[in-house]
Amino acid sequence: MADDPRDYYGILGVARNATAEEIKRAYRKLARELHPDVNPDPVASDRFKAVTTAYEVLSDPEKRRIVDLGGDPLSNGGGGGQSAGGYGFGGFEDLLGAFFGGGGGASRGPRNRVQQGADALIKLELTLPEAAFGVHRDITVDTAVLCETCDGEGCAPGTSPVTCHTCSGRGEIQSVQRTMLGQVMTSRACPACNGTGQLIPTPCPTCGTEGRVRARRAVPVDVPAGIEDGMRIRMSGRGQVGPGGGPPGDLYIEIVEIPHETFTRDGLDLHCTVQVPMTAAALGTRITLATLDGEEDVEIRAGTQSAAVQSIRGRGVPRLRSNGRGDLHVHIEVMTPTKIDAEQRRLLEQLAVIRDEQIVIGERSAGLFAKVRGAFR
Repeated sequence: MADDPRDYYGILGVARNATAEEIKRAYRKLARELHPDVNPDPVASDRFKAVTTAYEVLSDPEKRRIVDLGGDPLSNGGGGGQSAGGYGFGGFEDLLGAFFGGGGGASRGPRNRVQQGADALIKLELTLPEAAFGVHRDITVDTAVLCETCDGEGCAPGTSPVTCHTCSGRGEIQSVQRTMLGQVMTSRACPACNGTGQLIPTPCPTCGTEGRVRARRAVPVDVPAGIEDGMRIRMSGRGQVGPGGGPPGDLYIEIVEIPHETFTRDGLDLHCTVQVPMTAAALGTRITLATLDGEEDVEIRAGTQSAAVQSIRGRGVPRLRSNGRGDLHVHIEVMTPTKIDAEQRRLLEQLAVIRDEQIVIGERSAGLFAKVRGAFR
């Protein structure tokens, strides 16, 4: 069984016979009270989304007609499952009417001057610690906002739109041509009003009929711990205000993680490379490593080979919006001396004799490599 249609009139608090102007005023009033920039309460944010959706539906003549017939234009069934004789095939009838002047289809009607705003995208650079543990940032956004002079109407204060004299408010003009198939009627958007059915004789001095202006504003952003490079944070209703003062789109914050000088990130795990002298790797030692959580002691066991990995549990990146953390993997690089003095050379040669690792030249070299393999096995 399909869900009951949503009460879009009730969401906006208007009567079912409310005019388009009354619906717009009700939306503007609620939007000012519930917009996330004004009211950070999560409940208010949810109501703002519902109010915006209701306005988008009721400000569209076709969608409102579906609501008035008992359907929900945003449901999976679209128009509530009407038969071919109802509005479910209106688009096909309109097509017949457009070409042959028949089919019983109604005119498309004027285009709504108030349109949904576009989404906006901002890139935010974060250091590795900021991405790992989260951070609060106030970012500057340059987008279209509601014109305060005309409150989105596009008219100078004290004036209002008038019906277009070219199309008589229909938003389109029709022409008839005689062809071998008979009369062909075509429709196109009215060039005088751009298909809206209305003209603005006295434009707003600030926005010039747009109902919106560009402005810079500060938007607070709470970046969650564990976010990764390339991820986006969606902020509902913080994007561009639409033409005619329409509902704003969403704002997306794309994370750009700045490379760290010590650590590289692989999901939740961190990796770093530590260079250890040959003698320290042979004898064993303890080093102090500066991690994201502070200094951490790392034990280099005696006999550690180059490319060995020491892992420190729970010192990686926190899991996004969950418990647990990744690990820190320390890659050991054993450094072989490239320059040695005479005394150091004498001692190394003496060590080689003791370990039976002398350098053999010529036909006995194969035996040397066998001994070396045995020594390091």
